[in-house]
Amino acid sequence: MPWFVKIEKGIVDKSTFDQFVPAHQAYVKRLIAEGREAKTGYWGEFGGGMLLFKAANLEEAKAIVVQDPLIQNGCVDYQLHEWCIVVE
Repeated sequence: MPWFVKIEKGIVDKSTFDQFVPAHQAYVKRLIAEGREAKTGYWGEFGGGMLLFKAANLEEAKAIVVQDPLIQNGCVDYQLHEWCIVVE
């Protein structure tokens, strides 16, 4: 399966964002349990973060991303890209 990356930028205040972090973490754990090898984290130097995961194709990746509680609750703007690995 190809890799996809959701690059996001926070658009709400920290207290609003933090309300949805536990649900986001549960969402990522579910992706891991599904075998999508998901990884998530945030940028150390400025607001925003990234979610890396596997999906069958771009359409499936889009369907997965819109289930993220951070997106469903309007906490982030994001871009979704297929990540083509050249060296492993």
